[in-house]
Amino acid sequence: MIKFLNRRLKLGILTQNIEFDAEIKKIEKEIKDKVTKKFAGSLAIRMVDSGSCNACETECNALSNPYYNLERLGIYFVASPRHADVMLISGIMTFNMTPHVKEAYEQIPAPKWIITLGDCPAMESVFEKTYAIQAPISDHLKVTHHIQGCPPSPQTIIQGLLDFLRKI
Repeated sequence: MIKFLNRRLKLGILTQNIEFDAEIKKIEKEIKDKVTKKFAGSLAIRMVDSGSCNACETECNALSNPYYNLERLGIYFVASPRHADVMLISGIMTFNMTPHVKEAYEQIPAPKWIITLGDCPAMESVFEKTYAIQAPISDHLKVTHHIQGCPPSPQTIIQGLLDFLRKI
């Protein structure tokens, strides 16, 4: 136990990303300013899984932990599309999910924006086009912004949200 503690004190915290810590402060400030300006202080996101492996959802769950904590920036995940400003779609668009995704999109109040998350919605994944796959999502709905990655890291998602806020 003493050896472990000595090694721990000598090495320090290994999970910190010093470069990202400095960069994220700037990103957080800009996100908070843009959310306050464009969405009156709170951006509500409805996340829809249109047939994914849940890797993107896992990375989005990390956005709620104390390290990233998107809620302090005014970004919230909501359960109902009627309360959402933006729809965040992950996963490959499957035949069975297509009508449900469209229905959720119709329930979002205007103006409507769609962000796709990961490589699957853009059909850049390992899946082949078959009768069960209706991808890419852009064939069915107007996509405002796409965040690439398989899965994208929380840092990439935060940067993607900032790029979306700059775009609109």
